[in-house]
Amino acid sequence: MRGLEDRYLERLSDLYPTIAAASTEIINLQSILNLPKGTEHFLTDVHGENEAFSHVLRNGSGSVKRKIDDVFGNTLSAKDKQSLATLIYYPKEKMDLVKKTESNMEDWYKINLYRLIEVSKRAASKYTRSKVRKALPKDFSYVIEELITEKAEISDKESYYNSIINTIIQIGRAEVFIEAISELIQRLVVDHLHIVGDIYDRGPGPHIIMDMLQTYHSLDIQWGNHDVLWMGAAVGQRGCIANVIRICARYGNLDILEDGYGINLLPLATFAMTTYKDDPCTCFALKGDSTRNLDERTMNLKMHKAISIIQFKVEGKIIARNPEFHLEDRNLLHRMDLENGSIEMDGKIYELLDTNFPTLDPSDPYALTAEEEEIMERLEKAFKNCEKLQSHMRFLLNKGGLYKVYNNNLLYHGCVPLNADGSLKRVELYGREYKGKALYEALDSYVRKGFNAIENQEKERGRDVMWYIWLHPNSPLFGKNKMATFERYFIKAKTTHIETKNPYYSLLENEDVINGILAEFGLDTVGTHIVNGHVPVKSKDGESPIKCNGKVLVIDGGFSKAYQAQTGIAGYTLVYNSYGIRLVALDPFESTEAAIEKETDIHSESMVVKRVMERRLVGDTDAGNELKERINDMEILLEAYRNGLITEKL
Repeated sequence: MRGLEDRYLERLSDLYPTIAAASTEIINLQSILNLPKGTEHFLTDVHGENEAFSHVLRNGSGSVKRKIDDVFGNTLSAKDKQSLATLIYYPKEKMDLVKKTESNMEDWYKINLYRLIEVSKRAASKYTRSKVRKALPKDFSYVIEELITEKAEISDKESYYNSIINTIIQIGRAEVFIEAISELIQRLVVDHLHIVGDIYDRGPGPHIIMDMLQTYHSLDIQWGNHDVLWMGAAVGQRGCIANVIRICARYGNLDILEDGYGINLLPLATFAMTTYKDDPCTCFALKGDSTRNLDERTMNLKMHKAISIIQFKVEGKIIARNPEFHLEDRNLLHRMDLENGSIEMDGKIYELLDTNFPTLDPSDPYALTAEEEEIMERLEKAFKNCEKLQSHMRFLLNKGGLYKVYNNNLLYHGCVPLNADGSLKRVELYGREYKGKALYEALDSYVRKGFNAIENQEKERGRDVMWYIWLHPNSPLFGKNKMATFERYFIKAKTTHIETKNPYYSLLENEDVINGILAEFGLDTVGTHIVNGHVPVKSKDGESPIKCNGKVLVIDGGFSKAYQAQTGIAGYTLVYNSYGIRLVALDPFESTEAAIEKETDIHSESMVVKRVMERRLVGDTDAGNELKERINDMEILLEAYRNGLITEKL
């Protein structure tokens, strides 16, 4: 072990070859520990709402506005502050509008440049000069650094700054400079982004959101069940592929697959229009845009039904080859009596709303027809060979996981499966039992095997586990006793549609249970929080997102338009800065155009969840702990230099 330590110090001495270099690094690291902690921004269940997501990303859930308030206080009117905020969010678009009405653009540029510089100074103040320098836009890095850095040696700073700003305007670079400094402010007000699951499904632009995330400066992602579903589709898991297409069809978003990812759905469309030519498909009404033309709507209805029947068939095959999933009761096709128009479930007979199943073989109801098999083969290849989809899913794999512990917060999308008494539920998977943290880690491992395993059996198990995570009662990302997709389509009786939640959700106010979960994941029970989404908080009914005296924060409040009628708002976000944790409630997002023209914002109100007595510093964070370890290593190196164990490389 001593030899290994010596080799490590030798390598460290290559980076810091002298006593002076090692001492300087210790001073630098120690000073960073005493800076205010960076702002963390938490979002969940964005469900493809790319315009609203982009807006919240730009405004940092009010972080930009708060920075403007810090700088200008009562010296600017509320209207001027909102105009400045809108300029920071949408600099190019806002300037295009201003030019239509403003008679003296030179003055306008000058006023707003000064304001933007002051805001950027404040935003940069909590970071080291090195970190700010790395964030600066390449084209203007020197100029911006000059403007936002105090120049103690210049006696007439006002004249110096005026000269720079006047030159920017005179040479016609004011607009691109304003764009650059606005984007810098957006970059600096949020240090790290947490996406707590469900980027995909329901909304029209999950692929656009993924493009944004791939260029974001610092983030982590906790997978939601909808995200894992798309990951499973990307590796060719047929149950996941069918579910992805069905959900896109149901919400009128097949364009995501065709235009966003270039996946050819023509074979499915042709098959659906032929097979269900005279079928009104009334059980498959769309939840998407009702304004689309009649022919397209008719085709979507038929595609919706066609892929749903295929889904129930391929899921039957998955259940058959994985008896350890214990999902035999979810195979329902063989329980139908099409002659009598009924189905037997749980010892009861229910009337079917649809009996037109021309592709169903009563002797083998889970067998795909030759046409259905060909369609699935082509879709499987299309998903696996789509370069953009693979890029997005690999990004999810590399930046994401099923849970994360970060700065004394436990982040996961859904739940920790519990028994009715609040104890951790034991779950069997491929011959082994797991519970709590171990269950999360086992499922996470299987997802990665589905992408990367060399051994075929492990890879296939990993792919099937992604489907398992999507809908299994023991999945921490689902957390209900069943996914009643079949029942909602085909059975009128609402009692069959009920999906009973795991006891976790009824025990969220039980402090002993929550403390047990925190301890299970290695956290103290004081000063820590669980942050999750998955189940929308019905704010309009008086439900609070703050549970268990603030220990649990459920921030799914209806970001997706599909849920806003239930929740009454457009979601919650969290902002965790050096002063504490703030919960932000969002109003529905009208449009990007309205946000620019009307200067409307969507963070309607916020509440302080936790305020710290002393401002939290970098030294109080996980990053601070890593820095302290590096300082310790550097101090050992310094001691080795002084004791002559290592020679300086002068």
